[in-house]
Formats: sequence, C-alpha cells, structure tokens
Amino acid sequence: MRSIIDISLPIGPELIVWPGNPPPRVIPTSRIAQGGSSNVSEIRLGSHTGTHVDPPIHFLEQGATADQLSLDVLVGRAHVLDLGTVERSIGAAELAAAKLEQGAERVLLRTRNSMRWRDHGSVFPTDYVSLAPDGARWLVERGVRLVGIDFLSIEAYGASGHPTHHVLLEAGVIIAEGLDLSSVDAGEYTLVCLPLKVLGADGGPARAILLRD
Repeated sequence: MRSIIDISLPIGPELIVWPGNPPPRVIPTSRIAQGGSSNVSEIRLGSHTGTHVDPPIHFLEQGATADQLSLDVLVGRAHVLDLGTVERSIGAAELAAAKLEQGAERVLLRTRNSMRWRDHGSVFPTDYVSLAPDGARWLVERGVRLVGIDFLSIEAYGASGHPTHHVLLEAGVIIAEGLDLSSVDAGEYTLVCLPLKVLGADGGPARAILLRD
C-alpha cells in the first residue's frame, strides 16, 4: 500500500518568513455570513513563502522562471539523507559520509531544522543548518538535478554573495526550500513538488509530498 507524506509547511500567521519578506495574509473579500453568495478571499504572500522552489532567475538575471521549470525534475525518485548530527554547515565530507546512491537525481537534506517546525517560534533563527558551497559543488559533480532542505533557505544566513545558490542554480540544479522532513526517515521515495504556475515568478510556493510503497 502506498503511503503519502505531506512535507509542506502550513501557510498561516504563525509561519515564520525570511526577514524582510512579506508575511502571508488571507483577506476575506466575500463572506456568506455577511450576505455574500459565496466565500472568497484574497491571498497575499511572498514568492518564497513556506515550502517553495527556487528557479534559476532567483539569482540569475536571465535564468528560467518558476513556470518554465521542467516537471520531470520536480517529480521523480528522491533520496532523503539523514544529516541530523550536523550542527551548522553541510559540506562535501558530510554528504560523502551519508553514502548517497550513485546516479541520484533528487536529494533532500533532513537536518535538525525539521524540529523547528514543531515549536512554531516567532523569532527567526539564524543558526539553522545550511548547505556549504563545497557541498553544493559535490552534488553538482554527481549529477543531482534537484536539492531540497528543511529550512527557508539552503544558504547560510548572511552568506556574502550567496555562493551556494549560485553554484546550484548556475549548474541548472533546482532548489526546494522550506520542507518539513520531521516525519520522514532516510531512504528512497517518489517526490512530487509542484510550484504554482505563476508567469515570470522568481520563486514558487509549492505543495510537496513524498510517496512510498
């Protein structure tokens, strides 16, 4: 029997956002209780809110936008690596020790970040676990096409020049951020991570799930 694991963050007022990004808001525009014929709302959120995909244009001026991403990258076999013992930065050595299967195209990094989604703290944590530039190069060299992580950014907070993003996006590697992997064991799954098809978007809020037989 196939199991479905939702690895998306719920978007609401308690969800932390990247400093300076707009908080999500759901604004009622029509309500049955107030005489409307139906319930309708306006949804306001940043393009990198919660679980989302970073397309190349996020850091590359001429890069592909969210609506231009190939679906065969966003759907397919994925490997979840358990990096729960890493304190701050995932480098090439930590990835090599995780023994990633040869030929893996989609890699999700499960770290201590996932536990943060359970406490719903309102203060933005700057000490989250990130992917180091040498770790990004290690993944690129092995042909990875998508890499995901369980925080709002794959980059270390305050990293000058955003080197990890550049290494990945310049190599055509799609980034999935804001994953909740707290209920996911290391292993192989089928990933479905579909960003909203917003024309020209530099980021795509997404519903992401893992499937396992």
